[in-house]
Amino acid sequence: MVGSPEEVESLTVPDPNRIAYLTQTTLSLDETRDIIAALETRFPNIKGPAAQDICYATENRQQAVKHVVSDADLLLVVGSNNSSNSNRLVEVARNFSTASHLIDSYRNIQPEWLEGVKTIALTAGASAPECLVEEVVKYLGTRGFGNVKEVELMPENVRFGLPPEIVVAIGSAPNSVTADC
Repeated sequence: MVGSPEEVESLTVPDPNRIAYLTQTTLSLDETRDIIAALETRFPNIKGPAAQDICYATENRQQAVKHVVSDADLLLVVGSNNSSNSNRLVEVARNFSTASHLIDSYRNIQPEWLEGVKTIALTAGASAPECLVEEVVKYLGTRGFGNVKEVELMPENVRFGLPPEIVVAIGSAPNSVTADC
């Protein structure tokens, strides 16, 4: 496993002409790009995946953060500490020198984070429930941040259907239960 362009220099492989790479789907696009460039420089015959293997939702959110972070004093990312893509969003903002915090919910927002802040950018990790984002928006509204502007760079309209076995199981269940936020 390689985590930086510098680590590429210390790689030893049995046959440099027979080497390939894959990337974790939730990595930072910028970091991944730099590592791949270092691999391709060091190993000119390296093979990569036929298609980019960074998750489209992860890529879209990283691009959106880059787009809005220069106009924000603070970025809040709704997501859990063990979410790689949520952590990458925080890192992207910090790379642009914007204060950024990862929060599970509005309850994690520290009042001192909001001191002197005029504009807050808000995003969420790919698997964060929409209702948590809505709760953060509502909370921020009570703290004087009621002027909300939604920015969408790339529409995320991809839907993944359930496997047929699951659809059948749901259909035959006596009562369906839904989870609320």
